[in-house]
Amino acid sequence: MKRNRVLVVDDEKNQREIYMMILEDDGYNVTTAQSGEQALRFARENQFDLVLTDYKMTGMDGLTLLSELLKLDPSIIVVMMTAHGSVESVKDALRGGAFEYLEKPIDRDQLLKVVQSALERLNRIDDEIIGNSDEMERVKKMILKVAGSSSTVMLRGDSGVGKERVARAIYKASPRAGEVFQAVNCAAINENLIESELFGHEKGSFTGAHIQKKGQFETADRGTLFLDEIGDLNISMQAKILRALQEKEIMRVGGTRPMKVDVRVIAATNRDLEAMVKDGRFREDLYYRLNIIPIVIPPLRNRRDDIPPLVDFFIAKHSVSSNRQIQGLTASARNLVMSYSWPGNVRQLESAIERAILLCEGNEIQVEDLPVEIRQEGTSASAFNFKLPPEGISFEEVERSLITQAMEQTNWNITRAAKLLGLSFRTLQYRLEKFGMKKGTQE
Repeated sequence: MKRNRVLVVDDEKNQREIYMMILEDDGYNVTTAQSGEQALRFARENQFDLVLTDYKMTGMDGLTLLSELLKLDPSIIVVMMTAHGSVESVKDALRGGAFEYLEKPIDRDQLLKVVQSALERLNRIDDEIIGNSDEMERVKKMILKVAGSSSTVMLRGDSGVGKERVARAIYKASPRAGEVFQAVNCAAINENLIESELFGHEKGSFTGAHIQKKGQFETADRGTLFLDEIGDLNISMQAKILRALQEKEIMRVGGTRPMKVDVRVIAATNRDLEAMVKDGRFREDLYYRLNIIPIVIPPLRNRRDDIPPLVDFFIAKHSVSSNRQIQGLTASARNLVMSYSWPGNVRQLESAIERAILLCEGNEIQVEDLPVEIRQEGTSASAFNFKLPPEGISFEEVERSLITQAMEQTNWNITRAAKLLGLSFRTLQYRLEKFGMKKGTQE
């Protein structure tokens, strides 16, 4: 079982020792620091799940330490302790990014309750987000930090990285978890219908509006609305979204009076919104309104440590739905999966595993069960890692062999074979004539 790592920072030795004893007795792995400066050094060298720091210390104070820790790692969870429990100092800590605060004197139960609350919520997020790489651990901690607020969150990342799953994790860790979660793909809805989809319409407001309809904002009242592909909205809709966020009110198409709504919005995009703002294709005021809390989800190629647990998760999931008993991948198949670039990210990985399970004839996924693009990239990589033997080779024979393979794979279609070999049509045609090769040639 994982032992959560906690860094305790206090310039009073007795206090540090008391907190360390309480936390270690409860199973935590505790490191102590006697100053903010020392805490920063430790944080640069180690990864902690939570930092418990005093507010008023000699030298660097708690607020400054909080600020420096967040520069080092924006996802870090910080609990502030203060004997100077003025409302303003507590507000400063929370505004500065602290997860929670504790007023001294702090008893054992109070300390453990706050620490356990933070880390239990982090562990619940672990159940939602598959992957233990450093990159995804930072994403999980950011989810924990932002979940408790109603501020707008902007999820950035390539297509298929799992932005909706992160949005759902934020929702499930939030106080709105018992309310509605609505997901809308803005790019998938016709431009003429998007306003009605988001804000609803009154009966008779346009041709085909036979009944009154609630929109997604109204349906998600008191809950969470996930707006995926927000960068695909036109300027007119962007203005309406901005008003809904700023005024917390909407108006149905054909309506005559605005309605108040309490909706937490999580937006997502794989577009370069900054460039779109510069080009005038995305409103600058909406960009800043959405980008209050940005979370960047890294592509799968940058977090390969997450591939094995994702593969295991998808095998378990799709084995059940396909009524199969697949135990895993062969070593060769796993090596290909681990080395592939995954341009489609997690979505592509799941699709590949689902397909492989359907094609698999035994209880292990073989290389031939994987999609052709994965097999080809693996073959290509192996070819480029070819080592010249000491006795040398016949380059002409290697060239002839590669051309033969390409022609046989494409049933002697010169255009397709040339594409496989990275040659032009005329170059391949010349080489075929040079070697006297034609369909049926035996090598």
